[in-house]
Formats: sequence, C-alpha cells, structure tokens
Amino acid sequence: MNKFLAIALAAGVTLAAATAAEARDGCGPGAFRGPYGHCRPMRGGPVYVAPGLVIGNFYHGRGYWDGQRYWHHRDRWHGGWRYR
Repeated sequence: MNKFLAIALAAGVTLAAATAAEARDGCGPGAFRGPYGHCRPMRGGPVYVAPGLVIGNFYHGRGYWDGQRYWHHRDRWHGGWRYR
C-alpha cells in the first residue's frame, strides 16, 4: 500500500509542477504557433523587438524598421506591408 501511495503522490506532484509550454517558442517576437504548427503573426498592438524599436515604425533619417533592418520605402501588398 505504501508503494501505491508513493507513486500516486509523485504523479500528483509532477502534474502540479508542470507548466504549460509557450506556443510562441520558435516563431520569434510577435508570432505564435497555429493549429498545424505554422508560425502566425499576432494581431494587436505594436511589436517591440528591442528597447525603443517597433516593427513597421518609421524613424526619421533611417526609414521603416522591419525587425531586421531599415527600409526607405514600404507599400501595401496582399493585406500586409512590402518593404523596398
């Protein structure tokens, strides 16, 4: 009986201590995993990638920040933005 109680107690502690995995792992900032494992962008507020940098924001003298580099021009394209 003590074995059964120890196993049940260990299982209960394990389940109580388990945390939910974050769905955005591996997709980068501002994205999450969709139902089939593909990365989907979050729709909502601005996405901050570094202190003071917002994706899609225009910075005077530099251009639009896309999360990796500055672009001088951007256009609407298929419901999103295309940087040139």
